[in-house]
Amino acid sequence: MTKNIHLEIDSDGVALITLDVTDRSMNVFTPQLAEDLQAIVTELKDRSEIVGAVITSGKKNGFMAGADLLDFVTAYDRDLTDQEAIGLVAPVAKALREVERCGKPVAVAINGLALGGGLELCLACHYRVLADDPKAVVGLPEVTVGLLPGGGGTQRLPRLIGISNALPLLISGRHISGAEALELGVVDRLLPVTEIVEAAKRWVLANPGWQAPWDRKGFVVPGGAGAMAPQVMENFSLGLAKIRRDTQDNYPAPTAIMSAVYEGTQVPIDRGLSIEQGYFGQLLAGPVARNLMRTMFINRNAARKLTRRPHAIGKMPVRRLGVIGAGMMGAGIAQVAAAAGIDVVLIDRSLDAAETGKATVAAGYARDVKVGRATQEEADSQLKRIHPTDAYGDLGGCDFVIEAVFEDRGVKAEAFQRTQEVFKSFPTGFVMASNTSTLPVTGLADLWCKPEDFIGLHFFSPVDRMPLVEIILGKHTSQQALARAMDLVSQLRKLPIVVNDSPGFYTSRIFCAYIDEGMAMLAEGVNPALIENAARQAGFATSPLAVTDEVSLDLQQRVIKQARTDELPERLLRLHAQPVVDTMVSIGRLGRKTGGGFYDFTPGQPKRLWDGLSELFHALTTQPDMTDVKHRLLYIQALESARCVEEQVVVEASDADLGSILALGFPTWTGGTLSFIETVGPARFVSECDRLADKYGERFRPSPWLRERSLEASAFYRVAKTSVERQ
Repeated sequence: MTKNIHLEIDSDGVALITLDVTDRSMNVFTPQLAEDLQAIVTELKDRSEIVGAVITSGKKNGFMAGADLLDFVTAYDRDLTDQEAIGLVAPVAKALREVERCGKPVAVAINGLALGGGLELCLACHYRVLADDPKAVVGLPEVTVGLLPGGGGTQRLPRLIGISNALPLLISGRHISGAEALELGVVDRLLPVTEIVEAAKRWVLANPGWQAPWDRKGFVVPGGAGAMAPQVMENFSLGLAKIRRDTQDNYPAPTAIMSAVYEGTQVPIDRGLSIEQGYFGQLLAGPVARNLMRTMFINRNAARKLTRRPHAIGKMPVRRLGVIGAGMMGAGIAQVAAAAGIDVVLIDRSLDAAETGKATVAAGYARDVKVGRATQEEADSQLKRIHPTDAYGDLGGCDFVIEAVFEDRGVKAEAFQRTQEVFKSFPTGFVMASNTSTLPVTGLADLWCKPEDFIGLHFFSPVDRMPLVEIILGKHTSQQALARAMDLVSQLRKLPIVVNDSPGFYTSRIFCAYIDEGMAMLAEGVNPALIENAARQAGFATSPLAVTDEVSLDLQQRVIKQARTDELPERLLRLHAQPVVDTMVSIGRLGRKTGGGFYDFTPGQPKRLWDGLSELFHALTTQPDMTDVKHRLLYIQALESARCVEEQVVVEASDADLGSILALGFPTWTGGTLSFIETVGPARFVSECDRLADKYGERFRPSPWLRERSLEASAFYRVAKTSVERQ
């Protein structure tokens, strides 16, 4: 018996080892658990009355979720060497090897999900029985946080099911169902959860003296290994080419996994485990793993748990939501709200327009049914929750109202005035939100009778697929309005970031910086294919000219004109992009909606860059270096993010990083715009910005504030204090 493990021995001599990590809702591999596991293995070896063991979990919600990433995420910031990084996983790897070589049969009864180190423990056992439950999935997802399995996963899985079957699981990191795990041979049996322990015990009793296959003399990896296995070599050569195509060499983990499997499966298991740990140490000590762990797991989970929500205010779920404007954005908001079980009042200028909005939602639900994301019954039930109308009085009884009309202050003012009449007649009131992407929230709140109940909610298109919502606090927005807005965002199964009011807020400012830099390069004579390919090689989700076509150039023209009306600083007037925008609009090439912008959109054919660009924007005789183009696109957004921190638009670095990746497609390997600055190094970042400013314009010039931070090597992040478990 240890702190985290309970040991019971039945009358047949089978030890039941129950994992129950103290003070955790889910079992995770902690240094203490690794130590406890080694102590239990010693007991198994020493006690002659024990004939074998069954390992299971004392947690009802799963077997084991892997490692606590907060044990790993600071490795890069602490300047750990590869060997020091290996030391963080070596005790776990040692404990698992001791389980495997304890000299007695060990089976595992997997009562729920087993991911990462959880599955690695199962692979170290000699027999695996998995609960037949949709939630009981298994997988090795370490690649998704920039790592590889460090507890033997890259060595045991190929030896168990063959390299051809193992590599796709390791490279993708995907979770697999019980049925697939059984078919592949990852588990040996699939049974109701009530039967798994007894089945495991029966196997232990029937197999005394069992050894792992790879510990037996003459073992051969199923399907072969190394250069003597042609089909395996094909997996490596084609697989590496695919990895390089997909990652553009920005993500080292997939390549490290390939190397660990290729090298490790040609040598005895203990040497293979050592090879695996070497690659693990390299990855953990590098910046990409830090960035992915911090932003895409730890910060993302924190946002999901609403850590920025005012905790003194009780939760108030929205039961009836008003959406004003049944266009693309309003219909999208209505769609996700109804899918979340919320009744929706969908208002437009006419009943026909509102009905058209509902028809748009119906089409979205139909797509969900077609691809299996929902049943027809679910889609029908969700659609019934949407009530189209042109009567503002139908907003009575709403908990929350979102205005999603055209991005024009006058149009929004009219919607607020008509809504206000309803608000005043219902004493309970509601929070009023504007789905605006550029108009200052404080100015819009001046049009509302209770500015403290007014807030900005910036959804992204398409609403049903984009995971993030930018919550904008006006000057007078109350904490209660913030709490209720965050509750609604959570109900809609979205992630919130919270920013303060400013022209363009946060996401629109850095988005405009990105597309404007692409257009500025086009005007300078940079080949459009070079601009777009550089963005793809840097890892952007969408290239700048392509994404501008999606949001339309006439919209950009209106936003630029609005910026001048608002008397913004010259840096935000977008003067370097305006000539391109005006030229494209003048010839009617507005983007996808008109069939062509920078790209041609021919029905039934892939889009392609428009040939006429070369006539409008004459190419330079000597084109810039690809690295220079990538730097312009990366650095301009990161620099604008730093300015948002300086101006207190962004208070938490995690909001900036999540917003840049999940809303705007900034390269994931960077961890986001601010993590990118930390990865480059503040001093080097400022120096490169100065070089770009000298060459391409003062918009790249760092502020005195950022220069001072760079001299002090100030980080944007504080070290996290709380633990977050892998899910």
